[in-house]
Amino acid sequence: MKRGKRYAKCIQLYDKNRLYSVEEAVGLLKKMQAECGPKFDQTVELAMKLGVDPKYADQMVRGSVVLPNGLGRELKVLVLAEGETQRLAKEAGADYVGGEDLINKIIKEEWVDYDVVIATPDIMPKVAKLGKILGPRGLMPNPKTGTVTTNVKQAIEEAKKGRVEFKVDKTGNVHMPVGKVSFEDAKLIENIYAAIDAVVKAKPAGAKGQYIRSITLSGTMSPGVKVDISTTLRKLQEAVA
Repeated sequence: MKRGKRYAKCIQLYDKNRLYSVEEAVGLLKKMQAECGPKFDQTVELAMKLGVDPKYADQMVRGSVVLPNGLGRELKVLVLAEGETQRLAKEAGADYVGGEDLINKIIKEEWVDYDVVIATPDIMPKVAKLGKILGPRGLMPNPKTGTVTTNVKQAIEEAKKGRVEFKVDKTGNVHMPVGKVSFEDAKLIENIYAAIDAVVKAKPAGAKGQYIRSITLSGTMSPGVKVDISTTLRKLQEAVA
């Protein structure tokens, strides 16, 4: 695969075969942004290779995490509900609120101009037919991620603060945004540890052997920096102790 000049310059700034601490990796991403990054503020992406086979139900990894310092952008929230809950959702700050009318709009127009979809349990039988549209985009409401709930107000507040959903893909990888390169070091680092901790806690009962196989941090248009797993997990344990 042919790489551009910017990428080639960035790759010279560190040892791609070395394992770095989260703190060192954040420093490198900021250095790349300054010396060879694009003009826009890159999103920092976390990628984790897991020792699971998601084709088995007891090895599926799925969940969500409220990043303590947000994502650096305002998320558009769609709430699908009926009756009085619609009024509560509007008061709580949802960007779009509706019931069967919005469900039909999504089906007819394949409308997906939102980042989070929250639904109440009573409307889920109608929402189920949106699976082919919302599912591939990671937008389908699910109780495991807190997006199917009767507490719509709390779900909206968490989404606005920076709740990120994650789900292991077919190859055993989890990807999620954890903030912007422009974030203060401490805030970005805190987000990263919170995201990793959420994936660790989501370890399924059927996972055998080493659960976390690799951790990589990268910018939207920068090469990935490999993170030392043992150091990272030890710091998470020390934080809890």
